[in-house]
Amino acid sequence: MEQDTLYQRLGGEPGVQQLVTLFYHHMDTQSAATNIRAMHSNDLSKSREKLFEYFSGWFGGPALFVERYGHPRLRARHNHVAIGVDDRNAWMQCMQQALAEMSLDATLLEDLLAKIEPMADHMRNVEEQQPLSDC
Repeated sequence: MEQDTLYQRLGGEPGVQQLVTLFYHHMDTQSAATNIRAMHSNDLSKSREKLFEYFSGWFGGPALFVERYGHPRLRARHNHVAIGVDDRNAWMQCMQQALAEMSLDATLLEDLLAKIEPMADHMRNVEEQQPLSDC
């Protein structure tokens, strides 16, 4: 029997839509997300639409983003904004809270985070200064 996709396990279109809606709600309301929220326009409707389209295909459902915009090239599409560790962490905090509110089973939550966390880390495009070691 073929394993269900993350898209199917999340509940298809309604589940992905719920995740995106909750995520942007947290981005809009959490003080820790102030910097990443400022990277977006005041109207989040286009961002919501694009994340929904991207997640749909990336989770194994319809390739809506690719059909509309071509290859995602996520990092290249975000090069116009500086994304550091704190930004990645704030983004992940919003995503984790959105996922927690969905009351997903533990295995699905674990599988989603295993896919999302490396992508969030990949989006960093600012070199973090390493502390100098004592010689």
